[in-house]
This record gives sequence, C-alpha cells and structure tokens, in this order.
Amino acid sequence: MRRIVLFLHVSLDGFVAGPNGEMDWIHVDDEIFEYAGRETDKADTALYGRVTYEMMEAYWPNAGAQPNASKHDIQHSSWYNGVEKIVVSRTIKNTPAKNVNIVSDNVPDAINQFKQRDGNNIVIFGSPSIGRLLTQHKLIDEYWLFINPVILGKGIPLFPEMRERLKLTLLAHNVFYSGVVALQYGNEL
Repeated sequence: MRRIVLFLHVSLDGFVAGPNGEMDWIHVDDEIFEYAGRETDKADTALYGRVTYEMMEAYWPNAGAQPNASKHDIQHSSWYNGVEKIVVSRTIKNTPAKNVNIVSDNVPDAINQFKQRDGNNIVIFGSPSIGRLLTQHKLIDEYWLFINPVILGKGIPLFPEMRERLKLTLLAHNVFYSGVVALQYGNEL
C-alpha cells in the first residue's frame, strides 16, 4: 500500500498561515529543499487542495526552464511535470493540464482508492484543509512539520477542532541553519 506523506510549514504557535492566508513568514532555502527532496523523490503522486494546486500550477510547470532557475527549480519542476496529481476541488471540473485527477465527492473514499493502487508514495504540500480531512479519516501515514521560528499570534491553525486524540511517533528530526526545525512523525494506526 502507498504511503501518504503530509508536508506543512507551521509557526511556533501552531498556525499554517496568517489570518488572511499569508505565508510570507515561511522560510525555505536550499538546505530545506534538499532535505524534503529526499522524500519527494520517493513519490510519484502529489495531492493538493484547489488553492495550493493553483499556486503550484502557476509556477512549477515552467520554473525549471527559466534563465535564472535554481537547482531546486529545475529538479522540482521536472518532478512536478512528471508526477500524477490529485486535486481536491468542488469548483474545478476539468483542466488542460496532463496527469491531473479531480476529486470532488466522497474525498476520503476517493483518496483511499488512490492509496490502494500500486505505485510510490503520495505527497501533500501545504493544503492544510486536505491534511485535516485526511487526518480525521486516518489516511495520513507521515507528517513532516517544518516549525518556523516565528510566533504569528493568530491565523489558520494546523489542527482546529480535532475530534479525537492521534498518537504519533517521532521518526526523525533535523535542525536547519535558519532555525527551522523539521519533525517527521509516523501515524500509529
């Protein structure tokens, strides 16, 4: 069975975005990209909510071909263009992009069907609402949380209104030069 791995940046006080969805506080650099890239390389599918998918689709298809493209831009653009994408949306009905599956109904069941297929891991970048939904249905296998050294005070919380306790096991951790701390947790099912 394929694993679903959730990647999220989070503030020290537990927010994934500012009150208006701001993400300008998130720190990323080559060190973090390389660390996360090891897991990305194990995945052949990316899972997004509509908002995150639209952000990704606006940048990644051509990012690697730009004259000033970084090593990460080239690598991730190539990966992005080659992987299957699952987009959870009630408003997107179809897209001209290739390798895109739209899921709009019975989301947990549909995602579980993708999980049961042969293939490599499924990664979720951002998309906190999808992460919360799949957490409630016990479909996330690993959580990669990148704790940024900032306190926002208010914003969109990582896990609001959890219905039940979820026990996780620390699998790995890493402290980056920037002060970001990566915590990799496995779900104890």
